[in-house]
Amino acid sequence: MTASAAHDHETITVHVPLTFARRGDRKQIVLPDGTSSWAPPLARVDNTMVKAIARGFRWRKLLETGVHATVEDIAAAEKINASYVSRVLRLTLLAPHIVEAIIDGRQGSEITLAALMKPFPVDWERQCKTLSCDF
Repeated sequence: MTASAAHDHETITVHVPLTFARRGDRKQIVLPDGTSSWAPPLARVDNTMVKAIARGFRWRKLLETGVHATVEDIAAAEKINASYVSRVLRLTLLAPHIVEAIIDGRQGSEITLAALMKPFPVDWERQCKTLSCDF
């Protein structure tokens, strides 16, 4: 690191040699000796994902309590497509630690709503392998 003062004695210029490296969709500072500066990632709560999971649990409760008898009944009541209801209901099969990570904003960048809407294993250990859990 170098510092210099301008002739007017009011300006100070500081030069810090560093580079940025991409880690997934995040940028990370790499220090001059080649080591990374480590800081825990900031929580980034994906409200869309949280809402979808909450919706899935609400719909599951409606089915379990008999308010609605079928996925088609829920779709008709919500005025949405039955296949979407089915995909959102599947989110209730996620491992509890994955749901907690999503709610806390600790999920990895590879866990997106689009990824969760695709079929995933019901077995919690296989879910973690499929979704690359690193939390």
